[in-house]
Amino acid sequence: MLHFPFTKIIIGLIVCAGIVGFGQNLIQKALELTNIDKDLKNLIGGIFVAILAIISYTYLFKFYEKRKITEFSKNGIIKNLTIGIVLGAILQSLTILVIFIKGGYSVISTNPIFFIIPPLTMAFTSAIFEETLIRGIIFRITEEKLGSYFALIISATLFGALHLANPNSSLTAGIGLAIQAGLLLAAAFIYSRNLWFPIAIHFAWNFTQSAIFGARVSGNAISKTLINSKIEGAEWFTGGEFGPEGSLQATLFCLTATVILLILSHKKGRIIKPYWKNNK
Repeated sequence: MLHFPFTKIIIGLIVCAGIVGFGQNLIQKALELTNIDKDLKNLIGGIFVAILAIISYTYLFKFYEKRKITEFSKNGIIKNLTIGIVLGAILQSLTILVIFIKGGYSVISTNPIFFIIPPLTMAFTSAIFEETLIRGIIFRITEEKLGSYFALIISATLFGALHLANPNSSLTAGIGLAIQAGLLLAAAFIYSRNLWFPIAIHFAWNFTQSAIFGARVSGNAISKTLINSKIEGAEWFTGGEFGPEGSLQATLFCLTATVILLILSHKKGRIIKPYWKNNK
């Protein structure tokens, strides 16, 4: 029972999320005793939480599954981070470009460089924490039993559903995120077989969207951004109050990248078959 996939997922989520939650509470109380700037406190806390997520995942599954944790391997880390950041930034830039071409994006003002700290904290922390839990635990363990394609559908559906509770969310936005992030980031994991690649894409997408373009991220407005912008127009290409992630072009661009990654993964033999096909 301890090695049943569902059991492993539940234990993984409880242990990793529990340790991260406890550590986050601890570091926040410690930082409250200092006179450090609030934004820097949040950044330090975010870095601490991200490191804690990686450590808790690594040691838990190294002990639990009796194996070497290759998901956070140092081999090819620079390549995976670089390509992931470039890909995430390009996809988000193309999304904003469509809004600009349609006359819906304009720059109101620019801010000092240190205004990127809050969106940097948000993008850095959420990318590592969410990828560790969603792709590292839920997708990976589901994939081992049900295969890559079933795991893609299940984890993407769950990822989209989790964002239905976000401010200004809707069923359309949830479906869009399921396709954009849910499918793309899992496909990135399949292709690279490590978590650095999807983490980098996730980080670059959120950071570029908020810090650089000054847009909402999954319905959430960021307090400080490098650019103060105005986004207006039909919801289908602006995403409305949910932000650019709710737009049609964001879904299409990310879906295209997903298909390309899956084709490449298939050619490299990285697609895992469900257990009932392996037994034939």
